[in-house]
Amino acid sequence: MIKSMTGFGKGEFTDGKRNVICEIRSVNHRYSDIFIKMPRRYSFAEEKIKSIIKETVKRGKVEVSVVVESITEEDITIKLNPLVARQYIDNLRMLKDEFGLEGEISLETIANLPDVMKNAPDIDDEEEVTSSIEEAVRTAVANLDQMRVIEGQKLAEDLTMRGELIRKYVSEIEERAPEIVKEYKQKLYDRISELVEGMVEVPDERILLEAAVFADKTNITEELVRLDSHISQLHQILGAAKSNGKKLDFLVQEMNREANTIGSKANDNDITGAVIEIKSEVEKIREQVQNIE
Repeated sequence: MIKSMTGFGKGEFTDGKRNVICEIRSVNHRYSDIFIKMPRRYSFAEEKIKSIIKETVKRGKVEVSVVVESITEEDITIKLNPLVARQYIDNLRMLKDEFGLEGEISLETIANLPDVMKNAPDIDDEEEVTSSIEEAVRTAVANLDQMRVIEGQKLAEDLTMRGELIRKYVSEIEERAPEIVKEYKQKLYDRISELVEGMVEVPDERILLEAAVFADKTNITEELVRLDSHISQLHQILGAAKSNGKKLDFLVQEMNREANTIGSKANDNDITGAVIEIKSEVEKIREQVQNIE
């Protein structure tokens, strides 16, 4: 089953004390990279989140956002940050002395300054919180995977179509290839006849020898067989149970190599035109393969 590396999934979970919202976005990437954005106080759950994602996502750049919202008072603790408060007070006193300002530093002033008083979740049970986060992450991953599978099916259909299109051009080349030697033999015969102007008989053996040498140099049978075999392998990989973008990427390189060899060996405009079409389709396949897990 082909999977795209691009997708989005969202999951939510409520355990009665907190709401957990997880959003996961993935894009194509050569390796597996997971980036998690979540409050530092919940960093103890980070490795578990990565472990869950890696069970399903084997390749791609994955960005994870986790938000935890407390919904009960017992899960909230108001905390004073005395170090921050002390720095505010010291700096305010320095400001007052430096510029000769009037007024007192009141409790209300200090309490309203940023980070002096903070609402912080009271995390007594990390295992409980991790379990809640895990539920949201698993739902998000499932939704992400569903989108990646749907997109992968579309990619597989497109690649299958392009593979068959390449096979059609291969068939056209196979039909045309034998005619090249025949045409070369006739051109050679006509050219020699023109040069000798009937003064001597054109030696058939020499013509056959030159035609044989030409046929050997321009023989593309092996390349055509391998290219057709690559198309069969393409279909096999697309129909396999496991998505394998790396194998497809390697196969595309081999297809392009065979097309280049055919183009360089076949001394014929019709075959060159078909090779150009093949290379165009191979490039389109290569672009699509970059997004397959």
